[in-house]
Amino acid sequence: MRVGVLAFQGDFAKHIDAVAGHGVDAVPVRTPEEAGRSDAMIIPGGESTTIGMLCDRFGLLDVIRNRITDGMPVFGTCAGAILLARDIVGSNQPRIGVLDISIRRNAYGRQRESFEADIDLSSGGTFRGVFIRAPEVERVGGEVAILGALGDTPVLVACDGIWAATFHPELTADGGIHARFLEQARQRLPGRHCSRLTE
Repeated sequence: MRVGVLAFQGDFAKHIDAVAGHGVDAVPVRTPEEAGRSDAMIIPGGESTTIGMLCDRFGLLDVIRNRITDGMPVFGTCAGAILLARDIVGSNQPRIGVLDISIRRNAYGRQRESFEADIDLSSGGTFRGVFIRAPEVERVGGEVAILGALGDTPVLVACDGIWAATFHPELTADGGIHARFLEQARQRLPGRHCSRLTE
């Protein structure tokens, strides 16, 4: 399996290292051809408007959207989660728009309001999440599974191989979130109902 990591902004190198740490081939993606050769993708953090505009300019938006529609697993973190969301509150910015959630950008404030907190996982246990200018999921569609929450707020959600996190799992030594995504990606089950992700 080859995992492509969108490499315009954010800690894409840390995502590549995290994936490689699980024995999976990970490569940077900057062109439609590189996206087309990926079996799964990770879309990292950064500035979501800029990443969306660059994806649009270089012809990646449609390619990634079509690959996901055809069943390619994808994991968006922070800005990546924003780009995957169907609805971005107060914004008409370019997006992939394949995940039935509504998300608000910079919901916790500016860089200085960044924080760490323990996330409650639906599978049991916690994960120490790093939140940097983090968005907030305000609405979750009926087919979307909540895999992790901070209090009453979903921070890790998934549906049919599409994962989104409002935090940065690549910035911790705990590779558990990447491992769960890669496990699902390996199964190659396009159209799998998201409620089964927690089984």
